[in-house]
Amino acid sequence: MGAYILRRLLLIIPTLLGIMIINFVIVQAAPGGPVEQTLAKIKGEDVSATARISGEADAGISSGESQYRGSQGLDPDIIRDIEILYGFDKPPVERFLKMMGDYIRFDFGDSFFRDTPVIDLVIEKMPVSLSLGLWTTLLVYLISIPLGIKKAVRDGSGFDVWTSSVVIIGNAIPGFLFAILLIVLFAGGSFVDWFPLRGLVSDNFDELNWYQKVLDYLWHLVLPVTAMVIGGFASLTMLTKNSFIEEINKQYVLTAKAKGLNENRVLYGHVFRNAMLIVVAGFPSAFVGILFTGSLLIEVIFSLDGLGLLGYKSTLDRDYPVMFGTLFFFTLLGLVLNLLGDIMYTLIDPRIDFEGRQF
Repeated sequence: MGAYILRRLLLIIPTLLGIMIINFVIVQAAPGGPVEQTLAKIKGEDVSATARISGEADAGISSGESQYRGSQGLDPDIIRDIEILYGFDKPPVERFLKMMGDYIRFDFGDSFFRDTPVIDLVIEKMPVSLSLGLWTTLLVYLISIPLGIKKAVRDGSGFDVWTSSVVIIGNAIPGFLFAILLIVLFAGGSFVDWFPLRGLVSDNFDELNWYQKVLDYLWHLVLPVTAMVIGGFASLTMLTKNSFIEEINKQYVLTAKAKGLNENRVLYGHVFRNAMLIVVAGFPSAFVGILFTGSLLIEVIFSLDGLGLLGYKSTLDRDYPVMFGTLFFFTLLGLVLNLLGDIMYTLIDPRIDFEGRQF
């Protein structure tokens, strides 16, 4: 197992490097970078991609006359100072190598537009995303595993058919659409106003006693977590069902039943351990997906100041240190958690041997 873990750790390096290179190239090619953002603020202009293209066309600007939209009429020395400020006086390859060298030391730099270290921003926003991710993951597993087992045991029954319809709807409709529907129904839209529309706590949170704080926190979580659970439980339910159906039809189950073991003893004493391998192994990647991608639009819709909203605003502002710093950190975290998923395989079933696995 030690040799396998070492190989996987070494494989993280080229994987992480490849992801960073691809994203760096794409972001650098996108219009409206930090230099253009600053020039637009100086001149009070729109720096969006559409405005950049139309503005250059209307003004008859050729790419050789100006590198940045908004630079016309400004002193070239000012533009040069702004480039130096953001490090754009260096070629892209040199910028990338310097960035990766800093990231290896876990030095993510400072935000361009917030005057705050990236790591401090992440730590500040992390509790909100962790709240959404942990509660959503917990509820998804608490709902999906029992439901998937029940569907497998009663495969083809009426219960299986109507629950499959619910699962299909949950899988087909994105979580953010459910979020909008919940707002319309329960947050002062067209019907009732039972739950808060925005934020993770109330404005008077500091004035509440401890149990009121807990209730207030849970009250604010109801709608966003419900939207994420509805959008996330479908695939895990079907995965659990299919895993159990596959195991139920194997010979060792028939043998256990022939020995006179009752259904629950066979199901939870024999089938459960083997069927849950794939479900448990997928937990790390599922958690990362829920925590860092699934919550993005939910945080935007409910104005929850977490990592998703931070990434969204950073992308709009072209705040490169925040964009690339968080991408590096969470990609590394995801790769490590995937490795932990493989290790969990062996903890559940020691018969699994990764030492002989070939790459």
